[in-house]
Amino acid sequence: MKTTSIVLSLSLLLLSGAALADDDCDDPVASWQPRENLREKLEAEGWTVHRIKVDDGCYEVKGFDSNGVRAEATFAPSTLIMMKWEREDDDDGDARYHGDRSVKKAQTNAEVQAPRNGIVTGRPTVSVE
Repeated sequence: MKTTSIVLSLSLLLLSGAALADDDCDDPVASWQPRENLREKLEAEGWTVHRIKVDDGCYEVKGFDSNGVRAEATFAPSTLIMMKWEREDDDDGDARYHGDRSVKKAQTNAEVQAPRNGIVTGRPTVSVE
């Protein structure tokens, strides 16, 4: 009895994992539009397209959107409708510049002010011996 329930549990677990590994887009390949149609559509909307590839049954586009933001977007290949859009941030992990693109990232360390929360009262000094 105990062995049967363990085998049944494991088989259900394996079947559920296969169901979750499905493609994001399930359009039949015969109805897909060419990548060049997607490139023309996006460039007409102001995008700068660097790459279009197929990933999980969808078209994945990397480039700059119409606002100049580096982006990665996923499109349904038969309708060319955007399904997902992700902003590609810089690798430096600096969260201060994730919103407004008008903020200049060219600030030097000398221009960045120390926090004024009472912990640091002045500019720290460093001496190397």
